[in-house]
Amino acid sequence: MYTYFLNKEDFSSTQKAVLENEHFKVETFKYPSGIEALKVSNSKGHMTILPYYGQIIWDVVFNGQSLTMENMFNEPKKGTEITDTYGCFAFHSGLLANGCPAPEDSHPLHGEFPCSDMDRSYLTFDEQSITIHSEFEYVKGFGHHYLAKPSVTLAADETTIEISLEVQNLSKYQKMPLQYMCHMNYAYAENGVMTENIPNDAFYLRTSIPDHVKPNEDWKAYMAKLEETKEIISTLDHPEMYDPEICFFTKNLGEYTERAEFEMAYNEESKFFIHFDTTDFPYATRWLLNNPDQKVSAFALPGTSLPEGYSAAEKAGSLVHLEPNERRVFTVRTGVK
Repeated sequence: MYTYFLNKEDFSSTQKAVLENEHFKVETFKYPSGIEALKVSNSKGHMTILPYYGQIIWDVVFNGQSLTMENMFNEPKKGTEITDTYGCFAFHSGLLANGCPAPEDSHPLHGEFPCSDMDRSYLTFDEQSITIHSEFEYVKGFGHHYLAKPSVTLAADETTIEISLEVQNLSKYQKMPLQYMCHMNYAYAENGVMTENIPNDAFYLRTSIPDHVKPNEDWKAYMAKLEETKEIISTLDHPEMYDPEICFFTKNLGEYTERAEFEMAYNEESKFFIHFDTTDFPYATRWLLNNPDQKVSAFALPGTSLPEGYSAAEKAGSLVHLEPNERRVFTVRTGVK
């Protein structure tokens, strides 16, 4: 295994190859917004990573098709929370709190971590795979202290990636709350069919309405019908009804399987997929949205709790706590099959 340490001086408005062999090519560049990016390619496609900006995965393309939601951003934008740059394929949501804050919560939408400035980044690679690593130390006086290490791995000649996050509580004496979601914003698949290795009754409709959701009468009526019939949307055949967004939550997935497998067929030959261990991620969210500005079919967002904010997780008993110096690692495998 070889290591290549990145420096911000490697990034400029001109795209430059810093690594190339028969399996992989890694190019550095900088968006006009000033955000550094890596384009990492194999024989099947490429991914664009923001190594110093939350290690956001800005885009993934396999077999000539982008896996990323349709959005309003033509480039990543600097900001303090994820809505400032909501155009990516995936981001790390959390970590001290996650999801849509309730009135009694004080955290930003999807937590403090997504737009963090990473302290360092480097590559490890061999003939089989290449991994982009980033590291970020969060510390507040009279507050929490943790080390987060996001990474993403691309294998040779494959249409899949592995997204990981390692987080360690660096406090010498106090517990740290942890809410984490691997937030993958998959492209909207017209008439896409979603399947999974859990039963339909493991899902239920989100009936709470976050502040960013602005209901209209047609949507209210459709939601009332879904709630009454207990229908779970598995085929994307009513796009006019997915604005504003519709979410389904799962019950504790560990009651059904040790390894969750979610898929979405987007044509007759190919499927998007997301696989993860339910010991790491006991819950998943299905998020659907379709309007002229944003289209997404996030068919499975794995999380340590549901994305209804810190207080809701605390009340539900799903808030994770890391003991002093405790470390946890979360991994998701996703892509095209």
